[in-house]
Amino acid sequence: MKTGGCILTFIALILSSLPQSARAQEATQSKPNVSSREGQHDFDFNFGVWKTHIKRVLEPLSGSNKSIELNGLVTTPKIWDGRAQWEEIEADGPNGFWQAMSLFLYNPQAHQWNQSFINSKIGEFSPPLVGEFKDGRGELFSQETLNGRSILVRAVWSNIEPDSHHFEESYSDDGGKTWAPAFIADLTREKSAPVASTPTTDSDANHTDNARDGAHDFDFDFGTWKTHSSRMLHPLTGSKDWAEMDGVTVVKKVWGGKANLAEYKADGPAGQVELMALRWYNPTTHQWNIDFATPKSGALGSTPGVGESRRLLRSGINQRQNHPRAIFHLGHHTRHGAIRAGIFRRRRQDLGNQLGQQVYADSERLAHVQPATVATEKRGR
Repeated sequence: MKTGGCILTFIALILSSLPQSARAQEATQSKPNVSSREGQHDFDFNFGVWKTHIKRVLEPLSGSNKSIELNGLVTTPKIWDGRAQWEEIEADGPNGFWQAMSLFLYNPQAHQWNQSFINSKIGEFSPPLVGEFKDGRGELFSQETLNGRSILVRAVWSNIEPDSHHFEESYSDDGGKTWAPAFIADLTREKSAPVASTPTTDSDANHTDNARDGAHDFDFDFGTWKTHSSRMLHPLTGSKDWAEMDGVTVVKKVWGGKANLAEYKADGPAGQVELMALRWYNPTTHQWNIDFATPKSGALGSTPGVGESRRLLRSGINQRQNHPRAIFHLGHHTRHGAIRAGIFRRRRQDLGNQLGQQVYADSERLAHVQPATVATEKRGR
């Protein structure tokens, strides 16, 4: 149950990163301890809308039984042709309203599931849980830090029936010998409710602009876009060789607009490329985060891009146009020893066109910038 820039920038970042980050992930998984069973549909029971009763232990591993209880709804639609799930949690308790989100991704090579969880107030993902189902029981594990100590985290889905199931998250500080419950939920299917919060391409944002927090800076990006990208094969080498790709990007609003999902398909010289991109807003730092997954990796990247949107009002004939510009610092590129950044500009928004670009630079101040990937998009398939 548990757990930027525009999506166009995602595509530019992803295409330039594929030979390094995606393949590096796949290389580390080239010899997994693979189960013989196919588990891609193990979480299908979770689709739909569920009433949830939650018990949260306030001080797990302390010996205290003090807890609070919450009641709410869990909504889980299918995304990315069934290779992923998007789970939204809304609940009320003694401390007020609580929202959270989980992204489930399946790794077809390891035959395991990966779950990333985020709290709407914190805006940062916890370390992903990884695991699989056996005999109708799902167990996913991760390692986290609690009160300065390293602990193991275990998430268990059990008692799975067509209209109910049980979820429990537990902590261990002795290497898994004993487990202390931290989060318990009993879920029953809400048959009278539609599957609300299904990812949508609706671009109409219902919000007020009384605070410049940036949470809606990229609402315009919702929808379907024809995408043409040009990728430099060997950036920062003086090479002039580019590879061209054409495809379609579908950007969907999720989590009430606090996040976006993009599904990208394109054809190029090396065949078809298929990606899922996630962008989410951190209300504490007022910045956007971007990350992605490939069908083979079955997980988000280890280091998301982080940045913000700055709206520039240009003079002259464009005086009445708003031109959002997003810059993301992505850290050092492991292959080229350079800084990688994504830059997005939207042009001629009356025609629905936009331009995204990823660049490499050889210093922290982004001097000597060289384009690595350029992508243009136009609304429609």
